[in-house]
Amino acid sequence: MFSAPVFSGVSPTIYHPYLNGRYTVSAGLYRLGVQPIEGQTEAHTFAFDRTYPAYISAKVAARTRALHEYFAVAGLEPGLRENVLDFVARRAAQDSGGALNWDGQTLSNRALGWAGHLDLKRGTLEGVRRFPAPLAELVTDVHPLDALDFLAMNVQEDLSILARRPDGSDFLAALHVLLPEKWNPLDKIGRSFAEVHAPVAGSGPMIASAPKLIEAVISRGPFVRFVWGVTPSGELDHHPNLAPEVGLPTDPSRFFLRVERQTLHGFPAQQGALFTIRAYLYPLTELLASPQKADALASGIRSMTPEQLTYKGLTRSGAALLDWLDGRARVDG
Repeated sequence: MFSAPVFSGVSPTIYHPYLNGRYTVSAGLYRLGVQPIEGQTEAHTFAFDRTYPAYISAKVAARTRALHEYFAVAGLEPGLRENVLDFVARRAAQDSGGALNWDGQTLSNRALGWAGHLDLKRGTLEGVRRFPAPLAELVTDVHPLDALDFLAMNVQEDLSILARRPDGSDFLAALHVLLPEKWNPLDKIGRSFAEVHAPVAGSGPMIASAPKLIEAVISRGPFVRFVWGVTPSGELDHHPNLAPEVGLPTDPSRFFLRVERQTLHGFPAQQGALFTIRAYLYPLTELLASPQKADALASGIRSMTPEQLTYKGLTRSGAALLDWLDGRARVDG
């Protein structure tokens, strides 16, 4: 494991989106920088912390395996692309605490030891300069294809761009998702919000409100939302085309809570929005420091429908997981 002094002292934020004891599939939007999340107001889009090397390594492994299965563009208008690229570069530099710098043309990263010169109007990467840095070895063999590809390789988040046509219909115009949770980006590119979320068990009410939700995202953001599930895997990349993992634990004490923090930033003049997706993996034994948290997570899982348990991969392990959680909830309870 590499360590970058610029990030080594920053612990990943711990989120508990299950604390209400209910699992729901809904927009669940908080106004970024306005509404507190678990008592804290957040303004950042990109989170940089001591796990940065692991996330960049996982992204590099995914793109080395098959970049075309994770990165796709379809019908992305130049104006929206330019504004999204500029936003990502500026906000990543702002959120990095000085590790990244953006001067309007070049994004430099003193952790990864590279600097990319970007043409925002054309969406191209005009050149990469490399220099010694703590994590330079991680990207030695990475040769980004364009500006979006380069920017996405500097942050721990995945990126998605939604566009809306003059007739009001929407579609995913770009996906750079190297750490998906059991879904294939190629199945989603070019599809509408409703089509993208149709396979999600329990998503009917959210899909029914899709036009209003998209209008809010484009015109009244930015927002942040959370998605969660429990998994025996400590891997970040769960692309469905990957070979099945072997040796996964069956002991729930070795499971993880996977939380996705998603931010949504609208570009009303260009009729589009940027979605960022940051996955967090928390070992359950460390996360559930109190019986109340274990009880809340158990309640959340019990509130899932059979279809949702199947979608979340908990059909086989659910009973053992609930027994273990109930045991944790009884401690000092």
